[in-house]
Amino acid sequence: MALVNVDRARPHVSLITLNKPERLNSMSFGLVEALYGALEVVGGDNECWVAVLTGAGRGFCSGLDLEDMGVAPGMEGLTRHRGGIRAMAYMSDVVPAMREIPQPLIAAINGPAYGGGMCLTLGCDIRLAAESALFCNAGIVNGLTGTELGVSYLLPRAVGTALAAEIILTGRQVDAAEAERIGLVSRVVLDGTVVDVALDMAARMCEELSPYGVQLTKQVLWANLEASSLRAAIDLENRNQLLAGHTGNLEEARAAFRDKRRPRYEE
Repeated sequence: MALVNVDRARPHVSLITLNKPERLNSMSFGLVEALYGALEVVGGDNECWVAVLTGAGRGFCSGLDLEDMGVAPGMEGLTRHRGGIRAMAYMSDVVPAMREIPQPLIAAINGPAYGGGMCLTLGCDIRLAAESALFCNAGIVNGLTGTELGVSYLLPRAVGTALAAEIILTGRQVDAAEAERIGLVSRVVLDGTVVDVALDMAARMCEELSPYGVQLTKQVLWANLEASSLRAAIDLENRNQLLAGHTGNLEEARAAFRDKRRPRYEE
């Protein structure tokens, strides 16, 4: 059984499913390796313009698999400490790998997203949650630090420093309603519908928007989280807007407006 599945769920839309439901899709090294593989497949699929990430069964991802972590690839011959840092990097670098695929990634959070699972949602570009979704920082509860997989960088930018510090330091649960209120997710939907809602959103993006424009927008949104100044952010926006302006998409948008029809973007 594949630990991560990739399916074409809609035209130009791929569905990535973490597939270890008996363990709430917990993050063993085997599952993370399969997720890297899925991201490589999706990122290299020129016919995929938007992707959705979800979990099989009743949960999104329960974080680190405490019963059967497995072994990270490429550990042969390494000492304990060299192997430890290699393993940590392998586990945590999956979040930047999510950022680096060209397609926007929509999280369809169908249940608990604990620890590394919450971090995986933060690595997505859009987050939608089912009513039964729950978030918490599991590392601090399990005697480790509360900071892993980029959460100390991404969560404060999503919800603000005060709330992020409380969530990370206390390990308390955040339910779907609070997650929507504080901006951790953009929308909460009925249980059993979140994947379809995410796929429908992805399909609309593919049908109505320029794939080139969407791809460039994802790049700028992530890059400008790290911008050194407002001027640096605007300069990058300007360059990418100029690139998009050379595609002919704006002319097509104007023609569609005049003809009272939907634009047909070729780029």
